Amino acid sequence: MKVKLFGSVAVLAAVVAGGTMMSAQAPAQAQGPAVFPPPAAKIQEGDAPNYAFDIPKADIDYVLKNSPPSPPDRQLRVVDMGKYNLGVGIIRRGPTNERPGDPVPVLWHDYTPEIYYITSGSGILTTGGVILNQRVGAGVPNTMNGPGGSGIAGPGAYSRRVSAGDIIIVPNKVAHGWSGVTDHIEYLSYRPDPDRVLPAGWVYPMLLRQPPTQVPTPGVGRGGAPAAPAAPATPGRE
Repeated sequence: MKVKLFGSVAVLAAVVAGGTMMSAQAPAQAQGPAVFPPPAAKIQEGDAPNYAFDIPKADIDYVLKNSPPSPPDRQLRVVDMGKYNLGVGIIRRGPTNERPGDPVPVLWHDYTPEIYYITSGSGILTTGGVILNQRVGAGVPNTMNGPGGSGIAGPGAYSRRVSAGDIIIVPNKVAHGWSGVTDHIEYLSYRPDPDRVLPAGWVYPMLLRQPPTQVPTPGVGRGGAPAAPAAPATPGRE
C-alpha cells in the first residue's frame, strides 16, 4: 500500500512539474513572429540596442545645404548605447579671416571627448595648453557637447594643419580651436558620452527621416539561417 501511495505521489509530482514547465514555456510559444525592424524600446534598462542606426549621406548633404550657417556644428543624432550615449555631428566652418598674430579662440567640453574625421577642406587646428581668458558656458548646455566653455589658446598649445582624411582625438577638457581656414573645413565629430550629458534620442530637426532602402541580407534563409520576414502589403495593391 505504501509503495502504491508513493508511486501515485511521484506521478502526481511529475505531472505538476511538467505542467509548470509547460505553463512557463507557454508565453514564449504564444509570441508572434519577430518584429522587423525591432521596436525602439530596450528589453531591459541599460541594454545596448540590438539594431543599427543609419545616417545616410543624403541626410548629411541635406543638412549641410539647408541648415543655417551659424552655429556651424550640427548634431545629427545622439544614440543611447546602453552604458553611454554616442553623438555624431557634422561641422562645416568657413574662412576664419584672422589677421597675422591674432590669438586663437578655443573651446573645451567638460564631459564629452571628440573624434574628428576631416572630410574636406583644410585648416590649422590648435589643441591643448593653457586656456587664457576662460569663460564658462552660460545658460542651458548645448546639444552638441554639453557643458564647457571658451577662451584663448595659451602656453603649451600645439598647432598643425589638417586636411581631408586626417583623424584627431580630442579628450574632454582639452582646448581646441581653428585658424588658417582659407576656404572651408568640414568634418564629422564622434562624441562618446559616458556621463550622459547629451540628450539621448536627439535627431537634428532638419534631418531627413526616410530610412535607407533595405536590401536582401546575404545568407538569410539559406542553410540553417531563418528566412527573412514577409514584406508588408502595400496599401492599394494586391
